[in-house]
Amino acid sequence: MTDELLAVEHLYAGYAGVPVVRDLNLTVGTGEVVALLGPNGAGKTTTLLTISALLPIIEGQVRVFGSSIKKRSASDLARAGVGHVTEDRSLFYELTVKENLRLGCHGRRADLEMVLGFFPQLRALLGRRAGLLSGGEQQMLALARAVGARPRLLLLDEMSLGLAPVIVERLLPIVREVAVTTGSGVLLVEQHVELALEVADRAYVVAHGDLVLEDRAATLLADKAMLEASYMGDAGI
Repeated sequence: MTDELLAVEHLYAGYAGVPVVRDLNLTVGTGEVVALLGPNGAGKTTTLLTISALLPIIEGQVRVFGSSIKKRSASDLARAGVGHVTEDRSLFYELTVKENLRLGCHGRRADLEMVLGFFPQLRALLGRRAGLLSGGEQQMLALARAVGARPRLLLLDEMSLGLAPVIVERLLPIVREVAVTTGSGVLLVEQHVELALEVADRAYVVAHGDLVLEDRAATLLADKAMLEASYMGDAGI
C-alpha cells in the first residue's frame, strides 16, 4: 500500500442530516488513481463533497494527509493541497484560458509550463475566453487548472459528463500520467466505467448509498458480470 493521503472510515454523509452514503470506507495513496463507481444517485458526488468539506460529516471519519477534516473548511483543505474538479467545472468563463490557468497556478510560470506539458492542446488556446471553448476543451481546462495548483489529493467528479467517449479516452490517461509524475493521489468518479478502470489502480462500487464491491481495477475489468451485478446492489458480497 502506498502512503495514505485519504482515509474514509465508516462515513455517513448526506443532506440536512439525512444520510445518502452509509458506512463507507475507502483509501487513496500517493501516486494512486482510485475509481469510485456506481449508478446515478448512489452517493458518489456526495462523498466527494464531504471529503472536500463542502458537506458536513454526519457520522464517521475522514482523514486527509493524516488529519481529521471535521473542524476544517473547504478553503483550508484547498490550501493544504486538496483539489476538487466539480461536475460544473467552475471556470471563469469571461477570462481567457491563460488567465484561468494562472489562477490555478497562483501566477507561477514554472507551474504554467508544467500544466501545458500535460495539456499541450491548451497552448494554442491561451488567448481564447473560456466561455468560447468546446465542452471537451472546457473540461480539459478545468482539469489543467486543478493540476496547476499542484494538489496532493485530486478529486474528480464526472469529468466526462456531456462529453463524447473519444474525448474521455484522451483525458483519462492524462489523469494517470499526472498521478504517476507528480505523486498526487486521485479519487475519480466516472460514468464511463471501463475507461475509468483502465487508468485506475483500484476501484470501489457503491449502490443505494452502500459500498457493495471493492477490488483491483484490473480484476473488476476482467469480471464484467460481477461489476454489472454490483450496480444493482447484488454483487454477492
